Amino acid sequence: MPQLSQLSEVLLSQLFWLAIALGFIFFVIAKGMVPKIQATVDQREKKIADDLQAAQQARVAADETEAAWRARMDEARGEAARIAQEAKQASSRDTEVKVKKAADKINSKVESAEAKIREAASSARAEIESVAAEAAREMVARLAGIAVDKNEAAAAVKAALNG
Repeated sequence: MPQLSQLSEVLLSQLFWLAIALGFIFFVIAKGMVPKIQATVDQREKKIADDLQAAQQARVAADETEAAWRARMDEARGEAARIAQEAKQASSRDTEVKVKKAADKINSKVESAEAKIREAASSARAEIESVAAEAAREMVARLAGIAVDKNEAAAAVKAALNG
């Protein structure tokens, strides 16, 4: 078989050209494509690292902003509490003034009423003494037939009522 006898010559030639093709492919990939792929990977890693750093800076900024916000809120709450306390105190003072005015008004009305009561009691007492003196004078005049002076009867009634 003549094909088998040529096999050694053809095989060496094919192996030679296979080695040259593989070498060419290796150098094209190694020198042309690998650096581009490596540059892309490096660029991607750099972008990821930059993004992570930016995210960390954003987190720090957000934490600072949150701390500042919390401080402002605490300050605002304190201010609100202070204003509420001042309002309560002002309201308390206003209420106290109004209650004092009302109490003064009531006290003046009570004093006026007491004065009227004292005046009415005094007037009633004087009238009772006058009526009692007149009744005593008439009783003595009818029973004993003695005429008693008005002033004496009034003095006797007054002494009886006070004593």
